[in-house]
Amino acid sequence: MFKTVLFPIDMSSEAQQAAPKVAELVKTHQSRLVLLSVVEPSTPEKPQPDRQSSPEAVAQLLNKAKELFSAQAIEAEVIEREGQPAFVICDVADELNADLIAMGCRGVGLIEDVQNESVTMRVINLSPCPVLIIP
Repeated sequence: MFKTVLFPIDMSSEAQQAAPKVAELVKTHQSRLVLLSVVEPSTPEKPQPDRQSSPEAVAQLLNKAKELFSAQAIEAEVIEREGQPAFVICDVADELNADLIAMGCRGVGLIEDVQNESVTMRVINLSPCPVLIIP
């Protein structure tokens, strides 16, 4: 059913908490797993580099995630890109012809002002394939 599953990850606890469910899903469907992390460029609104704006930190995150899945006998491919997370996630899903995007959620999308800024909500609205949100 899900031949290719895209799992966008960042350094949030929500992404870490979603990993076991993604592993279960991938094992059940014998899916190809692709891990994606996005390096966010600095902007005037966010001049201080945060944890997700360092290519080195993102590479380290992807390696740790790949090891986590490898320990569960799941081979994962890794992709690192730069840009606005929601748009990059959807572009990569389209490039891979992904059958599913599985991602953690911070649970802030119910507040209208925050919803407009939510990566999760943007992915849901722009995705070329189904999106599984793991709370």
